[in-house]
Amino acid sequence: MIPFIRGQVDLAQGKAISLGLHHYRYAESRASHAVARHEFPLRFASVKSKQVSFDTFEEHSGPARIVTVDIERPIPELAADDHYQDAWVVLRKGGVPRSVVMLDLTIGTPAIERRLRDAMASPEMNSPSILDDTSISESDLPPISLVIPTIVARTKDLALCLDAIELLDYPDFEVVLVDNRRQVPTLDPLDEIVRNRPTVRVVREPRPGASAARNTGAAHARADLIAFTDDDVRVERQWLRTIGMRMTKNPRLDALTGLILPAELETPAQIWFERYFGGMGSERTFSPVTLVSDPRSRGLLRGSQVLVRDTHDAEVRRFSLYGVGAYGASANMAIRKSALERIGGFDVMLGIGTPAFGGEDLAVMISILWSGGQIAYEPAAFVNHRHRRDYAELLRQVDGYGIGFTAMLVALILRDPRHMVSIASQLPKALRWKAVQGVERIRSRTSSATSERTSPPYPPTLFRRELWAFVRGPFAYRRSRKWWNKNYAGPSAEVL
Repeated sequence: MIPFIRGQVDLAQGKAISLGLHHYRYAESRASHAVARHEFPLRFASVKSKQVSFDTFEEHSGPARIVTVDIERPIPELAADDHYQDAWVVLRKGGVPRSVVMLDLTIGTPAIERRLRDAMASPEMNSPSILDDTSISESDLPPISLVIPTIVARTKDLALCLDAIELLDYPDFEVVLVDNRRQVPTLDPLDEIVRNRPTVRVVREPRPGASAARNTGAAHARADLIAFTDDDVRVERQWLRTIGMRMTKNPRLDALTGLILPAELETPAQIWFERYFGGMGSERTFSPVTLVSDPRSRGLLRGSQVLVRDTHDAEVRRFSLYGVGAYGASANMAIRKSALERIGGFDVMLGIGTPAFGGEDLAVMISILWSGGQIAYEPAAFVNHRHRRDYAELLRQVDGYGIGFTAMLVALILRDPRHMVSIASQLPKALRWKAVQGVERIRSRTSSATSERTSPPYPPTLFRRELWAFVRGPFAYRRSRKWWNKNYAGPSAEVL
């Protein structure tokens, strides 16, 4: 997601994580043509000009094959073909992702194997996993309720999501599927999708918005530990087991977030989203950590800084509370029901389906830490997300993330005015970083941390939309409050 929005900015240190988004000069009227042909600008090694023409964009573009490589087995043969000339390689050990490498498949087998062996030599490859912990028995694992909001707009994705859930390796869980459509059609595709799925319980929540749907799902959850995902996500077999083990290992944890990987990289919009917004949050990290409020921040600034501690309780970094989105998103999140109730649940005036568009998951994470809670980030709890395929959807995401972020800041201030002091104390540094980031994007100074090729910069059109979306956020939240209070205040849900 957008760095400033989802937490790629370390406000405490002024760090920017560059994921090397691509740029090309294009005519808006021809963008859909490129998308339809599944082309995107990944291969620009031979392009010297800072302004890449549309024709050059077409000539050098191509999708990326997603490949999983087990580092304990022989390296598979990887080669370019008529469709793929690049690969996005996920290195795993013991079934757990350890790193990601972007490969140019045209460089030849010896060079590919050398690149992969270099990556496999990293010390992170041999770090212990929570799944290796033998002190946690099957009987220690808590029941989990899995809540999924849906408007049944992507029926194929929803079916694939539920198919993956049926394969979960976990002793005690239920699925609460929250139907968030305002009206149900006479011929309802949901009936066929949930048929013969005994673990799935459908709850109706006609009030719009993912936040309202998640709150309703949580209210109907039978377990104290509630996992959340989206209907365009495919969970991995050990996902719930990893969540249950980590939360059991540390009972003080209020919430857990995990790693998000792409399910496919076939279109321009998907590759832009992944290489810039990577991991649905920001910098993709493969080390488990725990986030706690920094006790060194006191007075009106109490809670404004976050400490990141590793599995040995050593301090890894310190950053702004409002950058916590670097460590999670609602597509892969688990929260204890008691913690969710303590912070008042998801803000129903934020999120997809409201005029504020987003920010509801960030608000939950911030509120947990602000109130003295703890959040674990566990990369072994990973899922695969199908990024939006077309350019128009990418534009809507840019708008939604920008509007949602500043709308969320307003919501936090209205709930606790101390946030105003906290945000104001960090705003100058954030604005300076944002200005530097914008110049770097436009002047071709960004490059991918995982690719062998230098990438053209972020499209100025999207950057301008991002900035304008920040401005619109507070007004959007004001509209959202009026809209919700006028039309939807009060409980409304039914179990089907």
